[in-house]
Amino acid sequence: MLTFPQFDPVLVQVGPLAIRWYGLMYTISFLLGWPLLKLRGRRHMPEVSVEVLGDLLIWILAGVVLGGRLGYVFFYQTSLVFHDPLMVLRVWEGGMSFHGGLAGVLLASGIYCRRQGLSLLAMADLVIPIVPLGLFLGRIGNFINGELWGRATDLPWAMVFPGAGPLPRHPSQLYESLLEGLVLLGVLWWLGRIRRPPGFLLGVFFIGYGACRFLVEFVREPDAHLGLLTLGLTMGQWLTLPMFLIGAWLVLRHRT
Repeated sequence: MLTFPQFDPVLVQVGPLAIRWYGLMYTISFLLGWPLLKLRGRRHMPEVSVEVLGDLLIWILAGVVLGGRLGYVFFYQTSLVFHDPLMVLRVWEGGMSFHGGLAGVLLASGIYCRRQGLSLLAMADLVIPIVPLGLFLGRIGNFINGELWGRATDLPWAMVFPGAGPLPRHPSQLYESLLEGLVLLGVLWWLGRIRRPPGFLLGVFFIGYGACRFLVEFVREPDAHLGLLTLGLTMGQWLTLPMFLIGAWLVLRHRT
């Protein structure tokens, strides 16, 4: 059994202002993602200006935050939101959903692309190889916070997480950072070396993320207030299944 490093979730605090590791990971994701997006833009869509890409990034950021929060509230806290609708606004209490963030990004990007006369699928393929970098850093942030831990196990690399009881557990955050982050990042950058039919890379991302998330959920502790749902699957697995199917359609639709 490994010892969980006792990180302080707050990196720096000055009076009421606190910089948290998780928020820092989001910030680093966008700081690293911007030059990578410009690089991909120059290589694959030189007709799109840097100004357009910058504006798109702002829309993506808004979609991540708003979609992620709304998705968490409505997917994972449905019973509470009807009694306390203002919880949607209390983002400082924590709670973000990847699937909600993804939906928010696609909606925000779709609105922006429509206004600019751009193809949403083509722009999605430009951006999507960078997304696993954010997933990698985000899961590292989850690990530092000691949240979203795995199910109990006796494997030698199991850890006892603060607040999760005395049992050693899978460090499922690290599994996800490796699979959804580094592995998927490598696959998408390798496939993204050449320009492909619009939506192809987005489809590969949907399939890759869907498969990785679905598998890791078997060793990740289900949300205590939800538990296992129909067929013994978690909420994360049920939300991931449509992603996988849509991804398969995006990848296969150009084949004859």
